Amino acid sequence: MYQHILLPTDGSELSKAAMKHGIALAKAIGARVTALVVSTPISSLVIDPDIVSSALDQYKALVVEQTGKYLKNIEISASEAGVECSALCIEHDKPYEAIVDTARKQGCDLVVMASHGLRGISAILGSETLKVLTHSSVPILVYR
Repeated sequence: MYQHILLPTDGSELSKAAMKHGIALAKAIGARVTALVVSTPISSLVIDPDIVSSALDQYKALVVEQTGKYLKNIEISASEAGVECSALCIEHDKPYEAIVDTARKQGCDLVVMASHGLRGISAILGSETLKVLTHSSVPILVYR
């Protein structure tokens, strides 16, 4: 059975529910989890990064604060359930690639993620979950 579950999150309510499900599954089967947040580099969000150079430090601080909150919540939930948990934050302009790469590099044998997450540019470009399903060699459990 599964021994190492990757739990990518974007902090959305559905993603939080998927994380709780993933932790409960890990507890039931004696697996460990790795929580993952993929942050988008500011250069991927703007046309001319030089224009916003003064805001770069503020953006990075906000990302650190938000991702820290997401990961801390998962770590607390895992700890309360008695599940071993590690946490990662990766900056990448294509979240699905970061998720697929992390699953492979960390030796995860299952990815548990929400069917959809936060809206915005990702909604326009397509579902990150669908992209993970398409590109991953690791089994994916999609929480809906």
